[in-house]
Amino acid sequence: MAIINSCNCKLAPGQNGKSKHTYCPTESHFTDKQSFQEGYEGIGKPRNRNGIESFEEVPMSVALLTYMGWGIVILIGYVKEFLLSFVPSQNPERNREGYAPLYSSFESFYTRNVYRPIRDCWNRPICSVPGAELVLKDRVTHDNGWTFSFTNTFTKCLNMGSYNYLGFAECEGPCATAAQKTTHSLGLGVCSPRQELGTLAIHKELETLVTRFVGAEDAITFGMGFATNALNLPSLVSKGCLVISDENNHASLILGLRLSGATIRVFKHNNMKSLEAKLREAVVQGQPRTYRPWRKILIVVEGVYSMEGSIVNLPEIIALKKKYKAYLYLDEAHSIGALGPRGRGAVDYFGCDPKDVDVLMGTFTKSFGSAGGYIAGSKKLINHLRIHSHAHCYATSMSPPVAQQIISSMRIIMGEDGTDEGQRRLVQLSRNSRYFRQKLRQLGLIVYGNDDSPVVPVLLFMPAKIAATSRELIKRGVASVSVGFPATRITESRSRFCISASHTKEMLDKAIEAMDEVGDLLRLKYSRLPIPVGPVIFGEDNKPQQDQVD
Repeated sequence: MAIINSCNCKLAPGQNGKSKHTYCPTESHFTDKQSFQEGYEGIGKPRNRNGIESFEEVPMSVALLTYMGWGIVILIGYVKEFLLSFVPSQNPERNREGYAPLYSSFESFYTRNVYRPIRDCWNRPICSVPGAELVLKDRVTHDNGWTFSFTNTFTKCLNMGSYNYLGFAECEGPCATAAQKTTHSLGLGVCSPRQELGTLAIHKELETLVTRFVGAEDAITFGMGFATNALNLPSLVSKGCLVISDENNHASLILGLRLSGATIRVFKHNNMKSLEAKLREAVVQGQPRTYRPWRKILIVVEGVYSMEGSIVNLPEIIALKKKYKAYLYLDEAHSIGALGPRGRGAVDYFGCDPKDVDVLMGTFTKSFGSAGGYIAGSKKLINHLRIHSHAHCYATSMSPPVAQQIISSMRIIMGEDGTDEGQRRLVQLSRNSRYFRQKLRQLGLIVYGNDDSPVVPVLLFMPAKIAATSRELIKRGVASVSVGFPATRITESRSRFCISASHTKEMLDKAIEAMDEVGDLLRLKYSRLPIPVGPVIFGEDNKPQQDQVD
């Protein structure tokens, strides 16, 4: 029986097995009566989104062993380099006298001694469509990761690493056919920026469709997802502005904010008390030394965090944004198409009004199986970006077949193709995500994030287990992504699984069985939370039992 409090909000396991109050639908910002864009009439009503979101703390003993492991790896590296200093280099650099080093000494040391010996676990070449399954091109190294040679053999694996959330990365079907026809009629490239001769009718069609899809007044699209953040944020904030950024925001957001020249302050991940404290201080104190008010305050968050698997607490952030008269920038790169009953991101997931988010950003590289990104919002905002955005003024326009892939897949999601294929994929992704995550929890693995998130991180901790997990999963026919420092905190190395609507239950069971074997082999089952009881039934909303909640 689920635990219910006075406001009917379920308690979800949080840090260290303790419970926390999650996404309460009785907050005042759910009850405001507002007008909505066409297709959004039902949005804004209380929507009970209580997926379990767990961030179990690192056990102290494991944290100490992890620090020791990193210390040993670095110590061995220094000893090895000290001994090699007495041996003449086989590949000495020539004509470099007087040049400054390209890398800092420790960065170069880390690359040589930590990353390169296990480089076979990354940058793996594939020779197939990255669908539910993929084919890896096998390779070997004979010089400790400096170079690789192909073996002319191939390994077919279950693809648990690509962001192909809705399974639109296909070489056949309506999307591929439409993209092929567009290639024949419009070619592959435009060879000009949008502001010059690079705007085609298909670009206008795409922007109109995106505007309807996200429920905004207008939208602008770009040819690269990373650049959508990195090159547009400097057009929105500058010196004298304050940005309050989530500590786990993506590198593209961080780069864009640094380029802007704005003052950046960081709040704890998805922590509303930390965010409100930063907002209150900014409003009361103003700018340093002068105490003048900030020109503008911008809150920057993501819909789904790609390393944590967590979902932004959007209703409460909107409430704080309104309370302190700030602006809100929402990066929906991993949530657009993957969250919500209609696949329209975190805004749809929580039933919020799209107008409450000042800047709606997203990419087409995940759920739509294509490339590029968009920003949607008010007409005034989009007109400003059309003039001042470096990505719009200087970058080459989006390739026509890439734009057609987005249009075709988006229309399928919206049901405008006359079928229910889009809804089927959305339901399948939701079922797959919940089933896979809950089965991993039953194995005793520490799994981060929200049940409704298609990103499923499993904590590994020890540096030696990063490569070992990746290699052992490949042996069992499962391709995933292992991640460690500096991409994560030094004590939070992880293996990240990305769920797709194209995965079947049998495929997920294969990955779960492989992770069970690897977990026993490498001793990855660190969780101290009570093991969930009862069977996890595929396709059902499995609720936690009484003894699952502390």
